[in-house]
Amino acid sequence: MTRKRRCGDRKDGRKLRSLAPYDTVSPYIMVTRSDAQNYLSDKFETSAVDRYVQKKRNEGLIHFGVLHVLLAAYVRMLSQKPRINRFIAGQKVFSRHNIEINMAVKKELKADQTNTVIKVLFEPTDTAQEIYQRFQDALQKSFADQDNDFDHTARLIHTIPGLVKKFTVWLLRTLDYFGLLPGALLKVSPFHGSMFITSMGSLGIPPIYHHLYNFGNVPVFVAFGAKRYEYVMNPQGQVHKRKYIDYTIVTDERICDGFYFASGLKLFRHLLAYPAQLDFPPEQVFEDID
Repeated sequence: MTRKRRCGDRKDGRKLRSLAPYDTVSPYIMVTRSDAQNYLSDKFETSAVDRYVQKKRNEGLIHFGVLHVLLAAYVRMLSQKPRINRFIAGQKVFSRHNIEINMAVKKELKADQTNTVIKVLFEPTDTAQEIYQRFQDALQKSFADQDNDFDHTARLIHTIPGLVKKFTVWLLRTLDYFGLLPGALLKVSPFHGSMFITSMGSLGIPPIYHHLYNFGNVPVFVAFGAKRYEYVMNPQGQVHKRKYIDYTIVTDERICDGFYFASGLKLFRHLLAYPAQLDFPPEQVFEDID
């Protein structure tokens, strides 16, 4: 549903006006995202996801992997739990217009190869195949260019002398506080978006708890690690070897209450256990409150 922009809205979000008093006061008490970080760790057994990944590769999506399943499950979860796609800016709570997911990537896994960041725009009705295509298109475009839009912006700021650079960042932060940051910067900024995801699996290590950035407005940071084996006992007392992936989530608790976050996590876990649902668009997409 297209909404008319009202006073107080931002380029990237709609100001929520019917929140409970606690929700409007908490951003003034917990002023920064680092004040409001909650940490959670979980795991999922990979057999269903592994079968699903192999099925999609057999269908021609040759680079389809666990990352795409996680992205598809998260986008689907946001379509049903839109409050998790909120953000805080200028001590106000906003509902984000789009689903934007950021990821830091390396063109080559070398110690001297610097990171770049891709930002991918998704639709709440996207299926797993559409998620895969959007992500791969953004990745290939980033790898095809020597410098992408993020790299150009970072290089430009890098050329500014130290004291002027400090003033520039302060100015950008101030503009962002009042919702006046140019749309071109919002488009490339890794500090603005629905979620930031990072893969430790390609590095062969467990996931870290990655802090949220006080600059910008990303409210959720997800990290997932390498596959590992664990011995588990079934109800009949038999021991089986199972494969798991651990993941961590750091959230800004000011965007919604813990019960709502928990309901979103349960849906996310359900989608990872039954990923075939991601082949079809959701029956309904839910809207946030006014």
